[in-house]
Amino acid sequence: MAEREGGGWPRWPAWLSRATRAGGVDAATDPGAPGAWQPTIRRGWRHTELQFTGGVSQSRMLTFRPGHLLIDYTRTMMAALLFNPRPAMIGMVGLGGGSQAKFCHRCLPQARLEVVENNPHVIAMRRRFRIPDDDARLQVVLGDGAQFLRDRRGRYDLLLVDGYDETGIPEALSSQRFQDDCRAALAPGGVLASNLYATDVDRHVARLQRSFGRDRVWLLEEKRQSNRVAFAWTGEPFPGGRIDLPAIEASIPRAAVRELRDVFATVAQAWHAR
Repeated sequence: MAEREGGGWPRWPAWLSRATRAGGVDAATDPGAPGAWQPTIRRGWRHTELQFTGGVSQSRMLTFRPGHLLIDYTRTMMAALLFNPRPAMIGMVGLGGGSQAKFCHRCLPQARLEVVENNPHVIAMRRRFRIPDDDARLQVVLGDGAQFLRDRRGRYDLLLVDGYDETGIPEALSSQRFQDDCRAALAPGGVLASNLYATDVDRHVARLQRSFGRDRVWLLEEKRQSNRVAFAWTGEPFPGGRIDLPAIEASIPRAAVRELRDVFATVAQAWHAR
């Protein structure tokens, strides 16, 4: 499902629209998309989780602070703002519990967000994770992430890729063609941040390097998780090769800096030590 220049967004299936307005439906009773994996929600006093089959957590939020970026790798991915401090257009592949979508919608008021999610069960649960309704700045689309990017050349200043199913990263989101399409979807000066977990990291990075160039891909490991975050970019984001953190932070909206100052410092230190 694609938005075309000057066009509107396609209509969702009626059952999905009703479910979203009503706050989502239980996976066990959801009548749509029988081929899609059906997530479950585990709600506790402290955390609310979106889980895969077998109880594996796919997304987690603080129950009483739904807008907080809780998971380390999601915070590291948002350090892509160091490469492009004031993105006007942000693309996201994978909605999940909507942690980054909520953060961007709240803390980056200058930006428009387009999110593609291929699982209607996940979209139907968006209200339970306090994901805002679609508005002038946020659009969530039910569709194939690979095809979605293919139709959006030169569109995004910031592209966040965190697309998983119950087996890991789907082949369609790890192929060479997909990495080429990620590069093509970026505007001049754009940056990609991709979550890599339980995947062949070396092969994934090699494909990114073929798409972006060897000197425009950087892999950063999470100290407290098994995740790695791959950054890839166009242009030359840091004159002289160094991150001028005070100057860059002055260009980023204050709300985002307040939440991410520790991450920005950690990523800048790692960049200078690489």
